[in-house]
Amino acid sequence: SITIDGHRTSISLEDPFWEALAEIAAARNLSIAAQIGEIDHDRKDLNLSAAIRTFVLGWYRRAAG
Repeated sequence: SITIDGHRTSISLEDPFWEALAEIAAARNLSIAAQIGEIDHDRKDLNLSAAIRTFVLGWYRRAAG
């Protein structure tokens, strides 16, 4: 569970996605909650877990390419 914009929500992610999200947040000098808040704000029709996975994948694709 995490608090985003003042409300609690539960997010189910596999451990590698939590680890990658923590790495990304640290690289951006953000807390994990702040990073998730940005993802939540920018997501379109995806549920939050899918939006996080898509964000993480995109981050590492851009870094690789």
